[in-house]
Amino acid sequence: MTPDEQLMTALYTEHHDVLLSFVRRYVHRPEQAEDVVQETLLRAWRSINKIEPGHVTIRSYLFTIARNVLTDGWRAEQRRPELLCDNEALAAVPSADDVEAALEGHVITAALERLSGEHRDVIQALYFEGLTVAESASRLTIPEGTVKSRAYYAVRNLRAAFEEMGVLR
Repeated sequence: MTPDEQLMTALYTEHHDVLLSFVRRYVHRPEQAEDVVQETLLRAWRSINKIEPGHVTIRSYLFTIARNVLTDGWRAEQRRPELLCDNEALAAVPSADDVEAALEGHVITAALERLSGEHRDVIQALYFEGLTVAESASRLTIPEGTVKSRAYYAVRNLRAAFEEMGVLR
């Protein structure tokens, strides 16, 4: 171990607890106090050549560094904007999923408007209401085969409408 490493180990051993209790008076969170002490010792390590082993003012030198680290932290906090939490405002902002769903709904509505009423009724019954072919035929009072053929042509026309709208290629 080099003399500088021995000195730094001695500084940590002798002064860590005192520095930590000094810093805890000025910060609220224990992990923040640990960070300040760590930064203090790091700055002391960077200027290890200024420290004289066994000198009486080492502790006051470390307190000065700690005070400077605290001051730098406070100044940095003053420059940052204060974060506000307004849950009502956040809830009112549409999420990406809401916007996507609204856009899809608009596109589908526009495409359905291009269909004839008969085709739109079959699509509504089969795909939006989830009815079977037999249930759709009963509700629309048309044969099951007609429901199938209208569904086929309606889907084909929807595909063409989506292509015209630029949704499909």
